[in-house]
Amino acid sequence: MTAGNNGADTPENDDPFGYLYRSEGGEGGAGAAGDGGTARQPGVPRTSYNQVRAVGERQYGGQQQAPQQPAYGRPHANYAAPETLPGGGDRPQSGRPLQEQEPRRSHKGLLIGAVAVVAVVCIGISVAMITNNKGDSTDDQAGKKEPTAGESVKPSDKPSGKPSDAPLPKDDAGSLKLQGGATTAKDLPGARSAGGTYVAGMNAQGASATWTLDVPEPGAYKMWVGYNVPGEDENLTVTVNGKAQTRPISMGNFANAEKGSWDRWTKTWARVDLDKKSGNTVMLSCEDGNKCNVNLDQIWLEKKL
Repeated sequence: MTAGNNGADTPENDDPFGYLYRSEGGEGGAGAAGDGGTARQPGVPRTSYNQVRAVGERQYGGQQQAPQQPAYGRPHANYAAPETLPGGGDRPQSGRPLQEQEPRRSHKGLLIGAVAVVAVVCIGISVAMITNNKGDSTDDQAGKKEPTAGESVKPSDKPSGKPSDAPLPKDDAGSLKLQGGATTAKDLPGARSAGGTYVAGMNAQGASATWTLDVPEPGAYKMWVGYNVPGEDENLTVTVNGKAQTRPISMGNFANAEKGSWDRWTKTWARVDLDKKSGNTVMLSCEDGNKCNVNLDQIWLEKKL
Protein backbone atom coordinates (compact mmCIF):
# COMPACT_ATOMS: atom_id res chain seq x y z
CA MET A 1 0.00 0.00 0.00
CA THR A 2 1.35 3.46 -0.89
CA ALA A 3 0.91 6.80 0.69
CA GLY A 4 -1.10 7.95 -2.29
CA ASN A 5 -3.94 5.43 -1.83
CA ASN A 6 -3.74 4.87 1.87
CA GLY A 7 -7.29 4.41 2.80
CA ALA A 8 -6.93 3.84 6.49
CA ASP A 9 -4.67 5.48 9.01
CA THR A 10 -3.26 2.59 10.96
CA PRO A 11 -0.89 2.80 13.83
CA GLU A 12 1.85 0.90 11.96
CA ASN A 13 1.79 3.47 9.19
CA ASP A 14 2.00 6.36 11.51
CA ASP A 15 5.33 8.25 11.89
CA PRO A 16 6.63 7.55 15.40
CA PHE A 17 8.18 11.06 15.52
CA GLY A 18 5.17 12.83 14.12
CA TYR A 19 4.29 14.28 17.51
CA LEU A 20 7.32 16.50 17.27
CA TYR A 21 6.05 18.50 14.33
CA ARG A 22 2.25 17.92 14.44
CA SER A 23 0.02 20.59 15.73
CA GLU A 24 -0.78 20.23 19.42
CA GLY A 25 -4.48 19.95 18.62
CA GLY A 26 -4.11 16.47 17.05
CA GLU A 27 -4.95 15.32 13.55
CA GLY A 28 -8.16 16.09 11.70
CA GLY A 29 -9.52 18.10 14.57
CA ALA A 30 -10.22 21.73 15.02
CA GLY A 31 -7.05 22.08 17.01
CA ALA A 32 -5.08 21.81 13.77
CA ALA A 33 -6.56 25.02 12.68
CA GLY A 34 -4.90 26.71 15.68
CA ASP A 35 -1.62 26.26 13.85
CA GLY A 36 -3.04 27.53 10.60
CA GLY A 37 -3.37 24.02 9.00
CA THR A 38 -6.37 21.99 7.88
CA ALA A 39 -7.84 18.84 9.36
CA ARG A 40 -6.58 15.56 7.94
CA GLN A 41 -9.08 13.59 5.87
CA PRO A 42 -9.22 9.80 6.03
CA GLY A 43 -7.57 8.08 3.05
CA VAL A 44 -5.55 11.17 2.11
CA PRO A 45 -1.79 10.78 2.39
CA ARG A 46 0.09 12.95 4.88
CA THR A 47 1.50 15.62 2.82
CA SER A 48 0.93 18.67 5.02
CA TYR A 49 3.14 18.24 8.05
CA ASN A 50 3.82 21.37 9.92
CA GLN A 51 6.94 23.22 8.71
CA VAL A 52 10.01 22.86 10.95
CA ARG A 53 10.73 26.12 12.78
CA ALA A 54 13.99 27.43 14.04
CA VAL A 55 14.57 27.44 17.77
CA GLY A 56 12.94 30.51 19.27
CA GLU A 57 10.48 31.11 16.44
CA ARG A 58 7.63 29.13 17.98
CA GLN A 59 5.00 31.40 19.52
CA TYR A 60 3.40 30.75 22.87
CA GLY A 61 0.35 32.80 23.65
CA GLY A 62 1.41 35.70 21.51
CA GLN A 63 3.46 36.75 18.56
CA GLN A 64 7.22 36.74 19.12
CA GLN A 65 9.86 38.20 16.95
CA ALA A 66 13.06 36.49 16.13
CA PRO A 67 16.06 37.82 18.05
CA GLN A 68 17.66 40.63 16.17
CA GLN A 69 21.27 39.98 15.31
CA PRO A 70 23.62 42.91 15.79
CA ALA A 71 25.24 44.32 12.74
CA TYR A 72 28.87 43.45 12.10
CA GLY A 73 31.24 45.64 14.08
CA ARG A 74 28.45 47.12 16.26
CA PRO A 75 28.73 46.20 19.96
CA HIS A 76 25.84 44.24 21.39
CA ALA A 77 23.87 45.93 24.13
CA ASN A 78 24.50 43.03 26.49
CA TYR A 79 28.21 42.83 25.65
CA ALA A 80 30.77 44.08 28.19
CA ALA A 81 34.50 44.32 27.62
CA PRO A 82 36.58 41.99 29.80
CA GLU A 83 38.59 44.89 31.27
CA THR A 84 35.35 46.45 32.65
CA LEU A 85 34.49 43.30 34.59
CA PRO A 86 35.91 42.68 38.12
CA GLY A 87 39.38 41.34 37.74
CA GLY A 88 39.15 41.84 33.97
CA GLY A 89 42.41 43.80 33.89
CA ASP A 90 44.31 40.71 34.99
CA ARG A 91 43.00 38.61 32.11
CA PRO A 92 45.38 37.90 29.28
CA GLN A 93 44.79 39.99 26.17
CA SER A 94 45.54 37.12 23.79
CA GLY A 95 44.94 33.47 23.55
CA ARG A 96 48.34 32.64 25.05
CA PRO A 97 48.44 31.05 28.51
CA LEU A 98 48.80 33.42 31.44
CA GLN A 99 52.35 32.29 32.19
CA GLU A 100 53.37 33.25 28.65
CA GLN A 101 52.08 36.83 29.04
CA GLU A 102 54.42 39.70 30.09
CA PRO A 103 55.55 38.96 33.70
CA ARG A 104 54.39 41.24 36.46
CA ARG A 105 56.75 43.85 37.92
CA SER A 106 58.88 42.45 40.76
CA HIS A 107 57.96 43.52 44.30
CA LYS A 108 61.68 43.56 45.19
CA GLY A 109 62.32 46.24 42.59
CA LEU A 110 59.54 48.40 44.03
CA LEU A 111 60.99 47.99 47.55
CA ILE A 112 64.48 49.00 46.41
CA GLY A 113 63.06 52.06 44.68
CA ALA A 114 61.19 53.11 47.83
CA VAL A 115 64.33 52.71 49.98
CA ALA A 116 66.32 54.81 47.51
CA VAL A 117 63.75 57.62 47.67
CA VAL A 118 63.84 57.60 51.50
CA ALA A 119 67.66 57.72 51.47
CA VAL A 120 67.69 60.72 49.12
CA VAL A 121 65.20 62.56 51.35
CA CYS A 122 67.31 61.87 54.48
CA ILE A 123 70.48 63.13 52.78
CA GLY A 124 68.69 66.30 51.71
CA ILE A 125 67.48 66.94 55.26
CA SER A 126 71.01 66.39 56.67
CA VAL A 127 72.55 68.83 54.17
CA ALA A 128 69.91 71.43 55.02
CA MET A 129 70.56 71.07 58.76
CA ILE A 130 74.34 71.41 58.32
CA THR A 131 73.86 74.50 56.16
CA ASN A 132 71.53 76.06 58.72
CA ASN A 133 74.00 75.38 61.55
CA LYS A 134 76.79 77.07 59.63
CA GLY A 135 74.54 80.03 58.96
CA ASP A 136 73.64 80.29 62.67
CA SER A 137 77.31 80.27 63.72
CA THR A 138 78.05 82.98 61.15
CA ASP A 139 75.17 85.07 62.45
CA ASP A 140 76.40 84.63 66.03
CA GLN A 141 79.87 85.80 65.10
CA ALA A 142 78.46 88.72 63.15
CA GLY A 143 76.34 89.73 66.14
CA LYS A 144 79.32 89.91 68.50
CA LYS A 145 80.46 93.43 69.24
CA GLU A 146 84.13 94.15 68.78
CA PRO A 147 85.61 96.22 71.64
CA THR A 148 86.36 99.82 70.80
CA ALA A 149 89.57 101.62 71.68
CA GLY A 150 87.95 103.01 74.83
CA GLU A 151 86.68 99.62 75.94
CA SER A 152 89.99 97.88 75.35
CA VAL A 153 91.70 99.88 78.11
CA LYS A 154 89.29 98.74 80.81
CA PRO A 155 90.99 96.63 83.51
CA SER A 156 88.53 93.77 82.95
CA ASP A 157 89.46 93.59 79.26
CA LYS A 158 93.22 93.56 79.78
CA PRO A 159 94.90 90.21 79.17
CA SER A 160 96.03 88.61 82.38
CA GLY A 161 99.02 86.87 80.84
CA LYS A 162 100.88 83.88 82.21
CA PRO A 163 103.48 84.40 84.94
CA SER A 164 106.10 82.82 82.70
CA ASP A 165 105.40 85.50 80.06
CA ALA A 166 106.05 88.38 82.46
CA PRO A 167 109.56 89.86 82.30
CA LEU A 168 111.93 88.64 85.00
CA PRO A 169 114.29 90.97 86.84
CA LYS A 170 117.82 91.64 85.60
CA ASP A 171 120.38 94.13 87.05
CA ASP A 172 123.98 95.17 86.75
CA ALA A 173 126.12 94.13 89.70
CA GLY A 174 127.12 97.77 90.29
CA SER A 175 123.48 98.53 91.30
CA LEU A 176 123.51 95.98 94.12
CA LYS A 177 123.91 96.85 97.80
CA LEU A 178 127.62 96.37 98.53
CA GLN A 179 129.03 95.70 102.02
CA GLY A 180 132.17 94.38 103.76
CA GLY A 181 134.69 95.88 101.38
CA ALA A 182 132.94 95.16 98.11
CA THR A 183 133.16 98.07 95.68
CA THR A 184 132.69 98.97 92.03
CA ALA A 185 135.48 99.23 89.45
CA LYS A 186 136.09 99.71 85.72
CA ASP A 187 139.71 98.60 85.33
CA LEU A 188 139.17 95.25 83.63
CA PRO A 189 137.79 95.16 80.03
CA GLY A 190 134.94 92.93 78.81
CA ALA A 191 132.39 93.53 81.56
CA ARG A 192 128.83 93.28 80.14
CA SER A 193 127.29 95.78 82.56
CA ALA A 194 126.45 99.34 81.58
CA GLY A 195 129.57 101.45 81.21
CA GLY A 196 131.77 98.44 81.97
CA THR A 197 131.22 98.82 85.72
CA TYR A 198 131.64 95.66 87.82
CA VAL A 199 131.89 94.72 91.53
CA ALA A 200 135.39 94.04 92.90
CA GLY A 201 136.76 93.39 96.41
CA MET A 202 134.71 90.25 96.96
CA ASN A 203 137.81 88.37 98.19
CA ALA A 204 137.59 89.96 101.63
CA GLN A 205 135.96 87.94 104.44
CA GLY A 206 132.40 89.28 104.98
CA ALA A 207 132.25 91.12 101.65
CA SER A 208 128.76 90.89 100.08
CA ALA A 209 126.50 92.12 97.27
CA THR A 210 122.74 92.04 98.00
CA TRP A 211 120.07 92.00 95.25
CA THR A 212 116.47 93.05 96.03
CA LEU A 213 113.91 91.80 93.47
CA ASP A 214 110.23 91.18 92.72
CA VAL A 215 108.83 88.12 90.92
CA PRO A 216 105.46 87.37 89.26
CA GLU A 217 104.75 84.63 91.77
CA PRO A 218 106.58 82.75 94.52
CA GLY A 219 108.53 79.63 93.64
CA ALA A 220 111.88 78.27 92.57
CA TYR A 221 113.88 80.16 89.90
CA LYS A 222 117.16 79.81 88.07
CA MET A 223 119.45 82.71 88.99
CA TRP A 224 122.38 83.56 86.67
CA VAL A 225 125.52 85.47 87.76
CA GLY A 226 128.12 86.96 85.38
CA TYR A 227 131.70 86.95 86.64
CA ASN A 228 135.39 86.44 85.88
CA VAL A 229 138.20 84.65 87.78
CA PRO A 230 142.03 84.69 87.43
CA GLY A 231 142.21 81.24 85.82
CA GLU A 232 141.15 79.41 89.02
CA ASP A 233 137.84 77.96 90.35
CA GLU A 234 136.11 80.12 92.97
CA ASN A 235 132.74 80.12 94.86
CA LEU A 236 130.47 82.31 97.01
CA THR A 237 127.75 81.69 99.61
CA VAL A 238 124.12 82.35 98.56
CA THR A 239 121.59 83.62 101.15
CA VAL A 240 117.91 83.90 100.10
CA ASN A 241 115.57 85.98 102.26
CA GLY A 242 117.92 85.63 105.22
CA LYS A 243 118.44 81.90 104.87
CA ALA A 244 121.89 80.67 103.73
CA GLN A 245 121.93 77.78 101.31
CA THR A 246 124.11 74.82 102.21
CA ARG A 247 125.59 74.59 98.72
CA PRO A 248 127.63 77.56 97.43
CA ILE A 249 127.38 78.85 93.92
CA SER A 250 130.23 77.47 91.82
CA MET A 251 132.33 80.05 89.88
CA GLY A 252 134.68 77.80 87.99
CA ASN A 253 137.20 78.73 85.31
CA PHE A 254 134.66 77.80 82.60
CA ALA A 255 136.16 80.35 80.15
CA ASN A 256 139.56 78.61 80.40
CA ALA A 257 141.37 81.79 81.34
CA GLU A 258 145.08 81.56 82.03
CA LYS A 259 146.09 81.61 85.67
CA GLY A 260 146.37 85.19 86.85
CA SER A 261 144.45 86.54 83.84
CA TRP A 262 141.18 88.48 84.34
CA ASP A 263 140.31 89.06 80.69
CA ARG A 264 137.59 86.37 80.19
CA TRP A 265 134.09 86.77 81.49
CA THR A 266 131.63 83.86 81.85
CA LYS A 267 128.47 82.97 83.77
CA THR A 268 127.06 80.38 86.19
CA TRP A 269 123.67 79.68 87.83
CA ALA A 270 122.13 78.48 91.07
CA ARG A 271 118.61 77.64 92.23
CA VAL A 272 116.89 80.17 94.50
CA ASP A 273 113.55 79.61 96.26
CA LEU A 274 111.61 82.86 96.56
CA ASP A 275 108.72 82.69 99.01
CA LYS A 276 107.09 86.04 98.21
CA LYS A 277 106.31 88.14 95.17
CA SER A 278 108.04 91.36 96.18
CA GLY A 279 110.91 92.40 98.42
CA ASN A 280 112.92 89.21 97.97
CA THR A 281 116.65 89.47 98.83
CA VAL A 282 119.48 87.37 97.43
CA MET A 283 122.96 87.96 98.89
CA LEU A 284 126.27 86.76 97.44
CA SER A 285 128.93 86.81 100.14
CA CYS A 286 132.41 85.63 100.99
CA GLU A 287 132.05 83.38 104.04
CA ASP A 288 134.29 81.05 105.88
CA GLY A 289 135.24 78.17 103.61
CA ASN A 290 134.70 80.06 100.32
CA LYS A 291 137.27 80.98 97.71
CA CYS A 292 136.12 84.47 96.86
CA ASN A 293 138.65 85.94 94.39
CA VAL A 294 135.94 86.92 91.83
CA ASN A 295 134.52 89.98 90.07
CA LEU A 296 130.74 90.35 89.37
CA ASP A 297 129.23 92.17 86.35
CA GLN A 298 125.52 91.12 86.10
CA ILE A 299 122.77 89.11 87.86
CA TRP A 300 119.33 87.98 86.52
CA LEU A 301 116.54 85.41 86.75
CA GLU A 302 115.98 83.24 83.69
CA LYS A 303 112.95 81.06 84.40
CA LYS A 304 110.90 79.32 87.02
CA LEU A 305 111.90 75.78 87.80
